[in-house]
Amino acid sequence: MKISLSWLRQYIDLDQSPEQISELLTGCGLEVESLETFQSVKGGLKGIVIGEIMECIKHPNSDHLNLTRVNIGQPEFLNIVCGASNVAVGQKVAVATLGATLFFDNKEITLQKTKIRGEVSEGMICAEDELGLGTSHTGIMVLDPAVPAGTLASSYFNVEEDHVFTIGLTPNRSDATSHLGIARDLAAVINNFGCSASASVDRKSLKFPDISGFHPDPEVKKISIEIEDKKACPRYSGLTIQGITVRESPSWLKNKLMAVGLRPINNIVDITNYILMELGQPLHAFDADEISGDQVIVRKYPRGTKFFTLDETERELTENDLMICNTHEPMCIAGVFGGMKSGVSAITKNVFLESAYFHPTGIRKTARHHGLQTDASFRFERGADPGVTVYALQRAALLIREIAGGEIYSEIVDVYPDPILPETIELSFDNLDRLIGKKLDRSVVIDILTDLGMKIQNEPNLGFSKQNPGCSIQVNIPTFKTDVTREADLVEEVLRIYGYNNIDVLPEIISSLSYSKKPDPDKIQNIVSDYLADNGFQEMMNNSLSRSAYYSENEYFPFNQCVAILNPISRDLDVMRQTLLYGGLETILYNQNRKAENLRLFEFGNVYRKAAPGEQGNLLPAYHEEKHLVLFLTGLAEPESWNTKGKSIDFFQLKGLIQAIFKKLGIAIGGLKINKSHSSMVQEGLCFSFRDKVLVTCGYLPKSVFHYFDLKQAVLYAEFNWDHVFELISISDIKYKELPKFPEVRRDLALLLDKTVKFDQIEQLAFSIENKLLKKVGLFDVYEGEKIGADKKSYAISLILQDETKTLTDHEIEIVMQKLIKALSEELNIQIR
Repeated sequence: MKISLSWLRQYIDLDQSPEQISELLTGCGLEVESLETFQSVKGGLKGIVIGEIMECIKHPNSDHLNLTRVNIGQPEFLNIVCGASNVAVGQKVAVATLGATLFFDNKEITLQKTKIRGEVSEGMICAEDELGLGTSHTGIMVLDPAVPAGTLASSYFNVEEDHVFTIGLTPNRSDATSHLGIARDLAAVINNFGCSASASVDRKSLKFPDISGFHPDPEVKKISIEIEDKKACPRYSGLTIQGITVRESPSWLKNKLMAVGLRPINNIVDITNYILMELGQPLHAFDADEISGDQVIVRKYPRGTKFFTLDETERELTENDLMICNTHEPMCIAGVFGGMKSGVSAITKNVFLESAYFHPTGIRKTARHHGLQTDASFRFERGADPGVTVYALQRAALLIREIAGGEIYSEIVDVYPDPILPETIELSFDNLDRLIGKKLDRSVVIDILTDLGMKIQNEPNLGFSKQNPGCSIQVNIPTFKTDVTREADLVEEVLRIYGYNNIDVLPEIISSLSYSKKPDPDKIQNIVSDYLADNGFQEMMNNSLSRSAYYSENEYFPFNQCVAILNPISRDLDVMRQTLLYGGLETILYNQNRKAENLRLFEFGNVYRKAAPGEQGNLLPAYHEEKHLVLFLTGLAEPESWNTKGKSIDFFQLKGLIQAIFKKLGIAIGGLKINKSHSSMVQEGLCFSFRDKVLVTCGYLPKSVFHYFDLKQAVLYAEFNWDHVFELISISDIKYKELPKFPEVRRDLALLLDKTVKFDQIEQLAFSIENKLLKKVGLFDVYEGEKIGADKKSYAISLILQDETKTLTDHEIEIVMQKLIKALSEELNIQIR
């Protein structure tokens, strides 16, 4: 949100520099993200002066150029070549001197002394588009003949300069969505920042805009108001003004709006935007002649009702959209966006001004559903002030009468059936001292609360003593402070104004011992993250919100198990993710579209689903939350090189990484079940499990996923259920021992076996026969072909044997080998070749 310094000074006297004000605002919770200089004309017309043309003759070498001598208030006249057809002696003109920078046609030009057709030119006589003062380029600007030569153009054209703060407003600070709200905080901070006692002089106070001149003219036209949904619209105020003239706003108003990033439209709309930025109260102006039946009705329409908004877009309403209507049709989406028919136009003569309070939840849902994030919805969503609607109307009516003419033809119609009354909160000074960590002077506390617009209820009535340390006070909370609902909020208000940095640091450290889990989840995650990063992986961080369309007609991640978002940010982020797969694929697609095709990606993150019927959730009774780890491989296994051909990633590379992760975590691969995966999300995949709990599913992504995401190359995917893996880590003992002193022995076997037999079966059988001397079984060659039969294959395996207490003899090795050969033959029908 942008805030203008000159605008702030209308409500509070400030002698601090913009930089100091930035520090004060940030210190009280209104973080200033940037401080910029605004100029009503780009460049501020620096180097531009008013000159008088003293001579004008035809250029000797051109038919359309003129040689002029221009007086700019200096001892010597400037020689300027000018091509404008309307240039003449005696004119007062805008002259860009040497070194001046002009901004026009999206260009930036710095003037230098030059020769044009052989004649020296020491400046430029400007048209209005060349100065950014308009769009005309039919000729040079001819100014008032009374203006003295040498007058600065910035002074003549009333160029305004301002400092603009960009504030990163948190959602709870609805009271700070206006210049008056920011000024209120500034006054409180300047008056009380770090005070040890109440200041007696130079206290800042707010200057509210004067509305004493508001007097309705004799009532001629009155538009009645009816609220059908009083929960969605607790208060609606309106006023009719007749006989206005819609035209361009005066420069001061346009400059104010442009400084804070708003585009001037016309005087009526600009005034409503001015009030929005001044008071934080959105207003809407209707063409009163378009309100059929002279009645405004606040109601909802059936789902599917068509409505054209101001941007000429037809929208389908839902049954939750609150509408401002006349007796025949809707005119405006309440608190969000106006309608095309009833808006103010150049021919509007009479206006009906709306100033209302709408319930934040309804506005938020409507704005999200239609994708309309407007300045009005920004404020209503956070909670506008129901107590300011009438004051805002009076302020706007006086400005309209001043700028657009017309007469206020009715009293304000204010429908407020159930007034929202200020809350009262008890503040204990003992609790305040305890939470802040410092005993503040009681007068400072009261001054801070008072400066923030709150009222101390019991000070005069109960004989309250400001020096009594143990008492409490009753504080009336104004309706604009929607974030103050309890005692702790009052303490926060005092602390942020007093200044967090003004709280003393205690000389001693008070701490409590904390114990971390064994094993430490964060440490284990970091070990795996470091390992993956060391092997060329890059970490992703994707949104926990996902698109419901991914789960429709999805067998593996059923749609009925999606956790839906009650107030989705958009249609693409309307459910919690059930898997890390889709976020990763979005990342892959994003990179592939930017020619980054060789990717190794991983992500740790939580996934969510509804509990199945009869199942108990682990987070809430009806919901499951699990932590997962996902890996993605796509593209080349290693970079291309002059001496190696580019090799694409393959499944065994992914499988090796999975096994390496288990080994890194001290989980024995031999204790895991490795079966073919039946998941529809992978093909040619495997499933690693332990005691019927799936640890990881891996494989190639199927073609259906490829087509959906428009992927260009194969993608290998593995998703760990990290909670299950972590349970296994907790029951796995890691043992350490010395490196063996005696040598290994290797024996190779050539095996002929059925195609249905897996290497995993051979490995498990070998270790079951000999688990003391056998250290490793490796597969180093595979052959399939006509020579050995269509249903057969040939394996070449290596067996590593070692005795850690002595050197193995040939006899001992031969005994082990015979046992292994016999077991392979009898149990797996394997022949030794």
